[in-house]
Amino acid sequence: MASFAYVLVSERTGRRYTGSCEDVEERVRRHNAGHSLSTRHGVPWKLVHYESFETRADAVQRERFLKSGQGRAVLDRLLG
Repeated sequence: MASFAYVLVSERTGRRYTGSCEDVEERVRRHNAGHSLSTRHGVPWKLVHYESFETRADAVQRERFLKSGQGRAVLDRLLG
């Protein structure tokens, strides 16, 4: 089963959230339903970017990179 690294943007605050999961649509639904303490404050969230990986470990590795300084710079360029 594929795993994903994803980036959300809060339509309320404009903040970004980066995560990883196995089902992007379900995970975004859960974020918007307030199931995650770390994203509850920014509902509603909009999916702005995701990448698919063969393994969960690869998706988590990419998530960690996207949360780093270099990764945030990549996202700034990708998302404008």
